[in-house]
Amino acid sequence: MRLNFLIAPDFSPEHFAGWHLLNTVLQRRSGIHLHLVTPASAQEQLEILASGKADIVYANPFDATDMIRTMGYVPFARPAQRYDEMVIATGVESALRQLEDLKPDCRIAVTENRDVKLIGLRLLEPADLNESCIEWVKVDSYQAAARKAIKREVDAAFFLADAYASLTRLTRSQLRVLVESAISDISHVLLARPSAEIDLDAIKKVFASIGQSPGDQDLLDSLGLSNGFEAMTQEEAEFMIDLMDTLLD
Repeated sequence: MRLNFLIAPDFSPEHFAGWHLLNTVLQRRSGIHLHLVTPASAQEQLEILASGKADIVYANPFDATDMIRTMGYVPFARPAQRYDEMVIATGVESALRQLEDLKPDCRIAVTENRDVKLIGLRLLEPADLNESCIEWVKVDSYQAAARKAIKREVDAAFFLADAYASLTRLTRSQLRVLVESAISDISHVLLARPSAEIDLDAIKKVFASIGQSPGDQDLLDSLGLSNGFEAMTQEEAEFMIDLMDTLLD
């Protein structure tokens, strides 16, 4: 039996090798043939999900909400002590010094990460800004968002906090953080497609084991998930979904 293991396309490029190594370790310990799938964009991910070819998914919280509610995916784990916070930053040479300096018709660079945009809109409320009064500049990566902010092609940029932290020191030195979220209840989620072919107990066990063997810590560090994975119940997932709904309201 072969299962497709899909990774949300929002991880930093330096973690790419880590996901391949994790996939190899998971196969060796579980005896299950896992095929790693790394879509290049949110659109490609949607197409793979629609085709029913994603058995295990590491999903961002926004996509996880839809997959649980409408597609019947079962949450079973999440990164331990690793939450999806976000950063709003501007170029260091910008005249902007605080969030409230952003005005209607400002230009903000965003990737396809809908959860980051959702949290960012909440953070912009003190500046009396909503989605309709912002000119959104779509970019393919957080590196591209940083470049636009540094070159002052946009007034600010939205970043997943982990992605911002993974930017080079030189890049970060040319950016100024206006605000960083601190929600601490929203995270990526590991989901399983409802199927009699998937031994969910075995999958849960092998993910929980990562971190218990020699060399595991190096693997987890290469993923940016130093504390490994922890079990996630349906009730915990529902709590997160309710929180996402609150952010949408």
